[in-house]
Amino acid sequence: MGFLRLIYVILLFFGVKVHSQYETYQWDEDYDQEPNEDYEPEFPFHQNIEYGVPFYQHSIGCASECFCPANFPTSMYCDNRKLKTIPNIPMHIRQLNLQFNEIEAVTIDPFINATQLQEINLSHNKIKSQKIDYGVFAKLPNLLQLHLQHNNLEEFPVPLPGSLERLLLGYNKISTLQTNAMDGLANLTMLDLCYNHLHDSTLKEENLSKMEKLMQLNLCNNRLESMPPGLPPSLMYLSLENNSISSIPDNYFDKLPKLHALRMSHNKLKDIPYGIFNLSNLVELNVGHNKLKKAFYIPRNLEHLYLQDNEIENINVTLICPSIDPLHHHHLTYLRVDQNKLKEPISSFIFFCFPRIHSIYYGEQKSTDGQTIQLKTQVFRRFDDDDDDDDGDDEDNTLEGQEQEVAEGHFYPQYYGVQEWQETI
Repeated sequence: MGFLRLIYVILLFFGVKVHSQYETYQWDEDYDQEPNEDYEPEFPFHQNIEYGVPFYQHSIGCASECFCPANFPTSMYCDNRKLKTIPNIPMHIRQLNLQFNEIEAVTIDPFINATQLQEINLSHNKIKSQKIDYGVFAKLPNLLQLHLQHNNLEEFPVPLPGSLERLLLGYNKISTLQTNAMDGLANLTMLDLCYNHLHDSTLKEENLSKMEKLMQLNLCNNRLESMPPGLPPSLMYLSLENNSISSIPDNYFDKLPKLHALRMSHNKLKDIPYGIFNLSNLVELNVGHNKLKKAFYIPRNLEHLYLQDNEIENINVTLICPSIDPLHHHHLTYLRVDQNKLKEPISSFIFFCFPRIHSIYYGEQKSTDGQTIQLKTQVFRRFDDDDDDDDGDDEDNTLEGQEQEVAEGHFYPQYYGVQEWQETI
């Protein structure tokens, strides 16, 4: 009995201890009753961890005129502050935003310690070429992007660092390209010179050919009368809208095998070689608002073709598509031919040659007396039979929206679409 009593006492002792543990357990240690009011960023920046961006205190790493967010410590925001001079740039800053100010000069002093800069945005200021200190950008060995659009530049800024990949100079008054303007820009992939005062004599073959990695060249809204010479074979996107180009030389595109998009609307093109656009990688072609009188050969991979506002009276399908290969269909999906001189819709044979076509926009046509006429078919739309009802509704709504945009003259308005093109680079 003494032994059983001892066992009973031991069991009673452990039972009381376990009961006491449950009595004192704090459930809110595992389940927070209220969320933390202090927002923590999803990817906080800390020193010496995998993000690769060192942490700097705002108080010691930012110019007093600017703002440096704690979660982006290598960016300095000085935009839209009516600044007339560039503040001193700390050593660790990689992204500098100075757009929408009243800056007229770019001097060397603020950049003395800014050796880590990768992107500078000086767009929408009042900078003049003669007020840019010589070599101020060339001394930045890590610079990748330079934004100088919407200023008062009259010359191409030289010299520039060899590290530069993207250079935006649109909306200036540039009329001069020095002989050495492109020297050392072997890594440049995007050059925007739209809305300047460039003439044919300005663009020399020895200049453009130096940019061996160039993928996008924007020369829209200048004063060109002929095609730019010596373009590098790496080029994929070429923008020449709103110039005065009247012809394209034979075999001009033979040295541009990678050309993906060509935009030549609002020029003076009349007669172009029949097979000039026979490029295996060409996907988008815009030759609207010219003086073309006949169509041309359409390459197999072309998807979007814009022929609006020309002088075309008839589109001969056998000319634009002389043969049909059932194993290799043409990819054309959208065709715009409004504001021409068509008297009837294109022959239905076009759907045998281009089985993927889903939209042809005829819109209004021009008559011989200068009036506009409307064909019975203004917009051709085709839906895929295998689409379900929901997809069909979505596509119908999309096409109706597209038709409305076309009627308003805003279909695919990104002719000067730097943002659209630069994402592919």
